[in-house]
Amino acid sequence: MAETPNARSSETRVQRLQRLRRAVETSGALHLKDAADLLKVSEMTVRRDLAGPEAALALLGGYVVNAAAPTGIKYTFEQEIDQHTQDKRLACRAAAASIREGDTIFIDCGTTMQSLADCLPEDMPLSVICYSLNVASIVTHRPATQVMLMGGLYHPSSQSFSSDDGLSYLRRLGVNKAFISAGGLHWTRGASCSNFHEVAIKQAVIATAMESILVVDASKLGSLKPAFFSDVGSFSRIIVGGSVPADTRKHFRSLPVEYVTSAA
Repeated sequence: MAETPNARSSETRVQRLQRLRRAVETSGALHLKDAADLLKVSEMTVRRDLAGPEAALALLGGYVVNAAAPTGIKYTFEQEIDQHTQDKRLACRAAAASIREGDTIFIDCGTTMQSLADCLPEDMPLSVICYSLNVASIVTHRPATQVMLMGGLYHPSSQSFSSDDGLSYLRRLGVNKAFISAGGLHWTRGASCSNFHEVAIKQAVIATAMESILVVDASKLGSLKPAFFSDVGSFSRIIVGGSVPADTRKHFRSLPVEYVTSAA
């Protein structure tokens, strides 16, 4: 966006940042384009303002967020756990059917992945890598299952952990299938989530796993969350539980999307 003749050229960087802080406090996150429109300046000006000293704000995944608490953006585990339960279950059953004896699998965090852990084939010998308490509490009670739990700083919003040591550990492991969750899947903007600490973990396992399988319910299609982590073409399979309108499906025709609308 070019600077416009009626731009607030008299505003200083400090004044612009104050306005942005008020907007972020209200909405939790503000898209870069919306921030530029609000201030009536170019997106480059917003980027320069945020890159300077003592900004207190950060640009993450194309969104302006509070740099001190970027993970608290309108998502908590408790809010999500009862949402679209049946559709999540449909997607997870289809995903679990691909698991074979002796596989080493990665299970992402979130309520959909809790359902996936519940759907794992009973008594099948597996190795499971995870980084969330809700998944670990299920797989650690399975027989014939080796569990590798990534530790680090605990994030209550998604009941998950993150650390540089955990990422290094993950990159050294051989993963047959990585089951990935997302808060949004958009045909042009890719896969995204609400918690920025999850991004590096998701990207690391997508880069190293033999297969990366995105597992979502139908409500996630067309949605966009603040933390981008992958293009839509990065997944070997995209499994969607629930009914999806035809005008939404058309955007995903060239992708390996499987729609599951009833239990097998």
